[in-house]
Amino acid sequence: MLRIVGSQYYFRRSVPLDLRPWLGRGEVSHPLKTSNKLVARQKAALLYARTGQCFEEIRRMTTEPTQKALTAVDIIRFYEQFVKDWENYHNVRLKEEETKHSVEMAQQTLQTKAYMQQVDNFLDVIAEHFEQTDAFLTALRQTQALNTAVTKTREGMLRDEIAGLRKLVVDIKASGSAIAPAAVPSTEKGQEDELPQALLPPVTTKRKNTKAQTISAMAQRFVLTDATKSADTIKGTKTTLDLFIEAFGDLPVSQVTGTTAGDFHDLLLGLPATHGKSKNRLPIRKAVEAAKEQGLETVSGKTVKNHFSRLSSLWSVLVQREIVAKNPWAQWSFNTAKKTERRCWTNEELALLTQAQWEHRGISRRTYAGMVNVALYTGLRLGEISNLRGQDIENIQGVACFHVRPHPEDGWSPKSAAGTRLVPIHSQLIKAGIMSFLKPEQHFLFPDLPTSSEGVRGAAFGQAFSKLKTKLDLPAEITFHSFRHTVSTKLRNQNASFRELWIDRVLGHEASHRSQGTMNYTSSIDVQNLKSVIEALEFPTFTLDIPEN
Repeated sequence: MLRIVGSQYYFRRSVPLDLRPWLGRGEVSHPLKTSNKLVARQKAALLYARTGQCFEEIRRMTTEPTQKALTAVDIIRFYEQFVKDWENYHNVRLKEEETKHSVEMAQQTLQTKAYMQQVDNFLDVIAEHFEQTDAFLTALRQTQALNTAVTKTREGMLRDEIAGLRKLVVDIKASGSAIAPAAVPSTEKGQEDELPQALLPPVTTKRKNTKAQTISAMAQRFVLTDATKSADTIKGTKTTLDLFIEAFGDLPVSQVTGTTAGDFHDLLLGLPATHGKSKNRLPIRKAVEAAKEQGLETVSGKTVKNHFSRLSSLWSVLVQREIVAKNPWAQWSFNTAKKTERRCWTNEELALLTQAQWEHRGISRRTYAGMVNVALYTGLRLGEISNLRGQDIENIQGVACFHVRPHPEDGWSPKSAAGTRLVPIHSQLIKAGIMSFLKPEQHFLFPDLPTSSEGVRGAAFGQAFSKLKTKLDLPAEITFHSFRHTVSTKLRNQNASFRELWIDRVLGHEASHRSQGTMNYTSSIDVQNLKSVIEALEFPTFTLDIPEN
């Protein structure tokens, strides 16, 4: 019944012997106009039945008497008209089925929309109850945390007192043994009263405590070895300490006063902006003098504020533990007006970046292309992209997502609590080949990114990207972080149905509406909603392909 010619199927059937003289052929063959075997079989079965009816009709026409004598030409015309009628009938039935299917799909869409409306109404109703419950739990957690902190503080103070008393007892015993022979002959009451004063070693104890309470020792104890501190915090604290110790020495914390803080403030404001960015750097005071003589650009008020903020955080701990009496680094004013306002990438600048030549010995162009694509189609920060692991790509509700979360084994965590989130992977990213970076033998998604001496991944890439940007004559307002600004601006200017809360969740921002209920709701946003936000991103001039291995 079926015959294939090229890629198309044909129907064929033998003509009965008694009808061959009338049709002038031994078989009939008709194109079925399809390359699908199943569809061809269905059409052939229907055509087989119809041709059978046609043959019977021809027999009736040739055997029964008629007013006009039939010829072979009449029979052939009848057969051809029959085939045309059959094809028209098949097309009509096909359109009928398609129309029926369209109606069913429209009904299903309306039902789905009505269901989603019911779900939204339900969420709006229970949101208030969630807010009240979450507020109660938050207050309870805060009370528990406060009680725990007070208990730990008291415990630490008691341990310090016990250690001091033990040391004092040991020193008293040692001193008593040394002067005991001279004290035996004396029986006067006045000498007995003076003996305890002679045995106490206040000067020695004070010197030892002073030596143990230098600014570097306190920072090492409460910041640099604290596992809960991020790598950026530890790196920044080290930088601030190096500047302070270079300028004033490793002073005991009890000797740091408001005058010292003021001198450090003035010194930092005179420091050139390029200080510490080259291998051959001048000592801090000579660098200030050179900046003044040559009229160089100095560091911003925001940088000085960051240095003071790190020292103020350390001193807050020292005040709480009563190691010092007050915090000389607090309540300072700074001019934090931005010198350069970051802005979004334009379409022309993205096109220019697409054509740029990446040159770096340690970081491949493949990694460069992958990181830039991820930044532009997700809005992730440089640190978040640099620390992506293979296990951070997960399938959630049928959607491939980046799971940004803390890495205890690497000592890295997102910038804030809101930074822990799911970000659906844009279809354009998948099309570009981002999944090709997934390999079972490697830990990080971008393994050729080096880790700096301070334990920060992505620092070398950031410097290399800045050099590339300068080489392309792009303005200072454009940085790698501008990809994040671009994503945020694009999403907030979309004329779409997704909510502001969904955008905040994708970008890892604290929700604009800061109620506890809102914060709880954002933690359970459906991944499909987040995917609709991500898929709204379009960059027609950006075509940076990810090279193959």
